[in-house]
Amino acid sequence: MARMYKSRRGKSGSTKPFVSEAPEWSNTDVKEVTSLILELAKAGHTTSEIGIILRDQHSVPDARLVVGKRIGTLLAENDIGGTYPEDMMNLMRQAVAIINHLGSGNHKDLHNKRSLEITESKIRRLSNYYKSEGKLPSDWRYKRDELRLMVE
Repeated sequence: MARMYKSRRGKSGSTKPFVSEAPEWSNTDVKEVTSLILELAKAGHTTSEIGIILRDQHSVPDARLVVGKRIGTLLAENDIGGTYPEDMMNLMRQAVAIINHLGSGNHKDLHNKRSLEITESKIRRLSNYYKSEGKLPSDWRYKRDELRLMVE
């Protein structure tokens, strides 16, 4: 989303190489990796944190190559995931932090007023996508008043 709100051309980065199976040095025990994922999710970790922990501590470079499913779908099948998708929840936490900043005596901070508008528009666009995918109810609306209740 770099081009929509900035005058830059976005970030260039490397693309993940196409790999169809896990490397031979990695942990490929499906039951062990699945139990690790469920255990870490019950401990309160997000899907991205689970992926990082698996990569760094348990020698699983890509959980999808081992298990055959994404971490989020595995958690959804076991009814462990949160009520909102992780990226949307991160944006909502960011909006709450900016609202707290503006409310604590910084009401003239024009840069953060603008960043709050941008963050809220990103939340609205993501909500439209998740409504079309069926991950959010079709009558869900973003309301700044109820944002703290949604995040906590």
